[in-house]
Amino acid sequence: MFKSILINKENSDYQVALTESSDAILPEGDVVVDVKYSSLNYKDALAITGRSPVVRRFPMIPGIDFVGTVTSSTHHEFSEGMSVVLNGWGVGEVHMGGLSQRAVVNGDWLVPLPNAFDAKQAMAIGTAGYTAMLCVLALEENGITPDKGDILVTGAAGGVGSVAVSILSKLGYRVVTLSGRPEETDYLMHLGAAEILDRSELSEPGRPLAKERWAGVVDVVGTHVLANACAGTKYGGVVTACGLAGGMDFPATVAPFILRGVSLIGIDSVMCPKEKRIKAWERLVQDLDLSKLESIAYEISLDESINAAHDLLNGKVRGRVIVDVNK
Repeated sequence: MFKSILINKENSDYQVALTESSDAILPEGDVVVDVKYSSLNYKDALAITGRSPVVRRFPMIPGIDFVGTVTSSTHHEFSEGMSVVLNGWGVGEVHMGGLSQRAVVNGDWLVPLPNAFDAKQAMAIGTAGYTAMLCVLALEENGITPDKGDILVTGAAGGVGSVAVSILSKLGYRVVTLSGRPEETDYLMHLGAAEILDRSELSEPGRPLAKERWAGVVDVVGTHVLANACAGTKYGGVVTACGLAGGMDFPATVAPFILRGVSLIGIDSVMCPKEKRIKAWERLVQDLDLSKLESIAYEISLDESINAAHDLLNGKVRGRVIVDVNK
């Protein structure tokens, strides 16, 4: 028997509870993992609250990532006792997820935990940090170096934004952050932000082209914020889009793309190929300041994750939320 957060839906009755289940509820897979930590991400909050149809099968254990120890495996890459991390691949949506003391998964989805991180640090990074690193890699791969100009990070006090600010500042970029929470100014400056903009500057309908202000963007918001971020990007700049916290729409024009040669690059962390995942985790070892990680993340117990999901969607959560599934 093991504990997990379990979501059920009967007709229109959406139920979420901390439950104790047997292994019979778990799917088939070639690796069994004793989970140490999971985390609470935006998608998890949507799943737990039912505010968006994230969950496609019921019953479902939410949690799009986890870290733990292999207890049994028939997969050629993994053996008993290995520490592994998982991000995405539909866990918590169509496959039982990480907000659980046990998981059974396809070994192809797993990445060996880098020796530089312990289990708690791995989930302080989690899917949000790994996604932030994918954004940074995309900026680099498309020629956006620190000498090209500022980088705008939207939703900067959230999980992806917090890690992105920390990584970018360590790499020598001047980071401009966008946040709707003025009380987080000191926090963002501690992470490395050089300038902080109020969210209202970019959250309303804007011009097709605005003053050229930044060479690159890490956006988690979407909608008008993304459109205005593109409009303010310098000639030849790169915008990475990895979230939709503000909405799925993109009320923009083609002007930045055909008049300034701006590139808009989508960042997918769910089905990202394994080689890119490993590269991202390797770069996190190199480029993430672990001393800042402590200020980015805080820990809750498994039974606290339901209430925390509501807080996250209501903008009351800063940085990363680690879930100790054994508390």
